[in-house]
Amino acid sequence: MDIVNDRKSAIKKIKTLLFGAKGTPKSNYEAFRAKIDDEFKTVFLPNGVECSENNYGGVLCDVLAPEIYSSNRVMIYIHGGSFVGGSREAYRSFCSSLATKCFCRVVVPEYRLAPEFPYPAANEDLQNVFKNLFTEEQVACALNAEKGAKPKLPEILIAADGSAASIACSLIFNLRDRYRNCIKKIILFSPWLDFSDNSIILSSKKKSDELITPEIIRKCRDIYTYKSNASNPFVSPLLASEEDFKNFPSVFIQMGAKEVLLEDAKTFKEKLNRAGTECELDIWPDMMFMFQLADEFLHESHLAVDKIGRMVTGVNSGDETLQIENKPKLEKSLYSEA
Repeated sequence: MDIVNDRKSAIKKIKTLLFGAKGTPKSNYEAFRAKIDDEFKTVFLPNGVECSENNYGGVLCDVLAPEIYSSNRVMIYIHGGSFVGGSREAYRSFCSSLATKCFCRVVVPEYRLAPEFPYPAANEDLQNVFKNLFTEEQVACALNAEKGAKPKLPEILIAADGSAASIACSLIFNLRDRYRNCIKKIILFSPWLDFSDNSIILSSKKKSDELITPEIIRKCRDIYTYKSNASNPFVSPLLASEEDFKNFPSVFIQMGAKEVLLEDAKTFKEKLNRAGTECELDIWPDMMFMFQLADEFLHESHLAVDKIGRMVTGVNSGDETLQIENKPKLEKSLYSEA
């Protein structure tokens, strides 16, 4: 398969995540969700990752655990899907790769979707997941300390892609400092950050790329919430004030250079930096929206996930053996020892 065909296949696959895109169901939500699951779900998880189910605050979640991981590090992954689709089943393979590279468990919530459950249903679900997981992690760290381990606070990562970036930022805006202080990093893949009519994308019919168009963004926004609510920072985090970004965790944004969303990401980075928050924008040449999910077609997808792993663990070497040896303490989950 040549490079051109690889790119075309990648675009065809990723387009499945965009409600209203050409070739996807235009109004049948169930068909859209089923198509995402059919395209992305897998029978076998990579690298020996184990999947279990847990209920955090009334929300069913996948808990993906690699063979080796840091006992106090956990990632909450908020899946994209245009606010309308996506599921923990569809994201198991990708999140399993993240779990392996980041040496951590990954929790993937099955949060409520629009239009049956518009804003703020998903935000409420994630609040419940975070607070219940946080409590569980605090207890686990205390038990480890009782066994003689060095006392540690939970190290929580928040990751999200596409439309879910709005939900992730809303989650942080709602958290008190005692919760925020345990969030090591927010990782955003190709984030949707501004749904207002004044946004760069929606205010121009010419602003589009290989996958994203103003019509797609507008359609998904109108399903998710009222148009009059689009300027709410809990919906459009790009419009948040500098005060909202005070004590905001550091942010890592990874996206392709060909994305129409890139200008918003640059503005978001500038706002965070002005508020004193660290934000790194990782731009991949010639890549499209959510290229990380097309790893069977694009070599860059593997390299991008590797980079996320090195960023999270603080290890620059590409040798996994060295990563394991260089960590202060990587171990099996304390829950598996019971």
